[in-house]
Amino acid sequence: MSFASRLTRTPIAHDTDRATEAAARFASQPPEVLALLTGTAGCSPYLWALMTREAEWIEPALAEDPDSAFATLMADVATLPLEGLKTGLRVAKRRAALLIALADLGGVWPLERVTAALTDFADLCVDTTIKRLVAAEIARGKLPGQTEDDAATAGGMVALAMGKQGAHELNYSSDIDLIVLFDQDRFDEADFHEARSVFIKVTRRMTSLLSELTGEGYVFRTDLRLRPDASVTPVCMSMEAAERYYESLGRTWERAAHIKARPCAGDIQAGWDYLDRLRPFVWRKHLDFAAIQDAHDMRMRIRSHKGLHGPITLPGHNMKLGRGGIREIEFFTQTRQLIAGGRDPELRVRGTLDGLAVLSAKGWIPSDVAQRLTEDYRAHREVEHRLQMVNDAQTHVLPGTDDGLDRIAHFTGEGDVRQWRQTLTARLTRVHELTEDFFAPDKADRETVTLPKEAESVVEAWPHYPCCRTARAREILKRLKPDLFGRLSRAPRPVEAFVAFDGFLKGLPAGVQLFSLFEANPHLIDLIIDITSVSPDLAQYLSRNARVLDVVIAGTFFEDWPGKAALHDDLSKRLSAIGHYEGQLDAARGWAKEWHFRIGVHFLRGLIDAETAGAEYADLAEAVLSALWPVVVGNFAAKHGDPPGKGAVVLGMGSLGAGQLTAKSDLDLIVIYDADGVEQSEGRRPLASRTYYARLTQALVTALTAAMSEGKLYEVDMRLRPSGNQGPVATSIQSFRNYQLDEAWTWEHLAMTRARPVAGDAAVTAEVEAFRRDLLRQKADIEKTLSGIVDMRQRLAEAKPAKSAWDGKQGPGRGQDIELIASAAALIAASPATSVPDQLAAGVAAGWLHPPEADTLLEAYRLLRKVQGAAKLISDRPLDPATLGDSGLTFLLRGTGAESAEALETLLNDARARAAGMIETVIARGPVGGQDAD
Repeated sequence: MSFASRLTRTPIAHDTDRATEAAARFASQPPEVLALLTGTAGCSPYLWALMTREAEWIEPALAEDPDSAFATLMADVATLPLEGLKTGLRVAKRRAALLIALADLGGVWPLERVTAALTDFADLCVDTTIKRLVAAEIARGKLPGQTEDDAATAGGMVALAMGKQGAHELNYSSDIDLIVLFDQDRFDEADFHEARSVFIKVTRRMTSLLSELTGEGYVFRTDLRLRPDASVTPVCMSMEAAERYYESLGRTWERAAHIKARPCAGDIQAGWDYLDRLRPFVWRKHLDFAAIQDAHDMRMRIRSHKGLHGPITLPGHNMKLGRGGIREIEFFTQTRQLIAGGRDPELRVRGTLDGLAVLSAKGWIPSDVAQRLTEDYRAHREVEHRLQMVNDAQTHVLPGTDDGLDRIAHFTGEGDVRQWRQTLTARLTRVHELTEDFFAPDKADRETVTLPKEAESVVEAWPHYPCCRTARAREILKRLKPDLFGRLSRAPRPVEAFVAFDGFLKGLPAGVQLFSLFEANPHLIDLIIDITSVSPDLAQYLSRNARVLDVVIAGTFFEDWPGKAALHDDLSKRLSAIGHYEGQLDAARGWAKEWHFRIGVHFLRGLIDAETAGAEYADLAEAVLSALWPVVVGNFAAKHGDPPGKGAVVLGMGSLGAGQLTAKSDLDLIVIYDADGVEQSEGRRPLASRTYYARLTQALVTALTAAMSEGKLYEVDMRLRPSGNQGPVATSIQSFRNYQLDEAWTWEHLAMTRARPVAGDAAVTAEVEAFRRDLLRQKADIEKTLSGIVDMRQRLAEAKPAKSAWDGKQGPGRGQDIELIASAAALIAASPATSVPDQLAAGVAAGWLHPPEADTLLEAYRLLRKVQGAAKLISDRPLDPATLGDSGLTFLLRGTGAESAEALETLLNDARARAAGMIETVIARGPVGGQDAD
């Protein structure tokens, strides 16, 4: 499409004399194009000068499609020889500036296309210049080890586009900010200094070629001061030196600057590789709310330095740095990205508008806020471009006179100057209000709180805790105190809340990030109060792993449980994205901690009951095992070859097999393998099959139990394997069959009723599960089972008596006793069921249990599990209601229906007595209904 056919608007001529001259000079143009040219000439002396100087080029270009004309111009730049750069680039810049301006002023290109064209042209100019200069140095033999072929990648030299150029957002008269680096790994150590000298020379010549003002003009003002420690470092640095700087000394503003960093010239792939290595510096692993204060402080320093404090008045207002200006929107967007981009790679976009869109889509900012800021950003950038087009000045300041403001209004195509001023003022005010509330929310409405007398001494100790050892942490806590004290004082038992919160603070190793998190998300304080008041153990865990609070504000924390399959897929995806084994193990720990914390909070707040929490804890453990097993196998196989034979299966036993864990449960596991006659593995360090699977099992246990930077995953108990601690840690399927059929005790067959495959090879899983079911059918001997139960109950009574009246697990009529009867029911019925409710139902179906008996046992079991589940979330110590505190006791009672500890104790005693009596009755009755087992 031609230029004329795409025009949607035109400027209004402010200077009629120049407009008249333009009308005469371009009289042959179509009316629509002529209106654009005269309006432009009447507003911009600079563009009128370009139009007259490049008239022979622009007239035919206007008859073309503007995209085609721009592509031709870019192709001409790409073929410029070294000796033609100085003049050729300047001519091309004049033409690009004129074409892009007219496409902008005429509404032919939207803002994003305009800024992209400006950026693409700048990229090409830098790239062409660097490659021509490096090629010349290679041709002269000055760059050691490099040949003519290396000129295409500039011998390992790369320019990173920063700021607006990096984001494809260059403004009309923008300078360009570059960081120039070279890949030191392309050179021998002995050649490093020689290569560096060449690259420094090339960088200086490149800067001169682009920046120098000649009779033909200039290309781009080039700024290299964003490089590390620019006052003392050379203009071109090695990548290794830059990385060391950022790892040790990098500041928040440099992190923010690198959000938009992009290799634009030279060795592009080396540039991307470098930025990938720098990713941990830019994108913190956890949510980084301290970045808000850093960005706010930076805003205030800029305002103070530029003298930009004060109310919004249009004459002389800075559209970039002033209140409600472009930088406010960019800081707002970048800071949000810095906060969460470490956890969510989708937020790592470079453009401001792209950033607002993805932040809105991911729930970090409301969609209406994103839409308003997007509209205001586009409008602000349009005004900025008009300011710069007047005289090709790198300015963002509105004119200080009425005539000057009228010119800019006319340049935007607005005839009603008064309306234009009102609209612009309203936009600036709206942007200021939206962004200022984020960076510095109004604290005027925060109440003055009078502390309970008993809490004063508690609060006095806070400045001496490790979390307050820095001045910055103390300052944030000082700002936080009014809101924090108010929320603690409104708790049902304020003194208890202060004491509990004090315990949490005391365990915090650092405070800046967490206090910043509270300041930005005050509702989290209420959650902390709930946790610290109910569960000292969970509060202690939280103080040492405060980053799990990241997930609370991630948007999905209070959604429904996703299920095992979704958890497995999510963890597997995360682990596959990490290239090294220890990183995968640490990532699994961090991931599991977050989900574990989520279950605990849902349970604590009454969103789920104890039984649901138990099932979710079991789902989580199974997802960890099923996702981690192939990672462990893969790492082990890299040294010793693939698993010999068919592979192995991991069986979950006990509570894991039954699908009910508590917050403190360890994992009972058995590993069974099928070598299928293969004697050893094939790899760099082959192992005999038995040794291979034994060491693989030990690797799995280590992967779960090793203390790493993210802690442990689970404690593991493998004593339920054949022959217990005396047997091999991994058992061949044939040995497992032989042992279970010929040597195993009845209690070991009872244990198999709660065995469930949780990870491993599908074929071996099916084989082991088929054998388990067949084993239960073969061992369904009622008399032998009952005899085994009597013996087992006696052994347990002697070895593990009840610890107290509140012990829900050990003792007659308690959890373990009921689980034993349920396992017996499954064995007698030859049922594959692994959960207590299903096993009791199988006993009823087989006629061994009467329905009222099963109901009584299940009712007691569920009450005991409710108490045990709550108790384990509160603490791993033996349950004693007298030590729980009011909040902890309230949580304990909530799931049971009891109104007091005494009432709950009565309920438990009655339930245990009924269950114990019922178990005695069932055992004494013998075979089914008093009949023979046949």
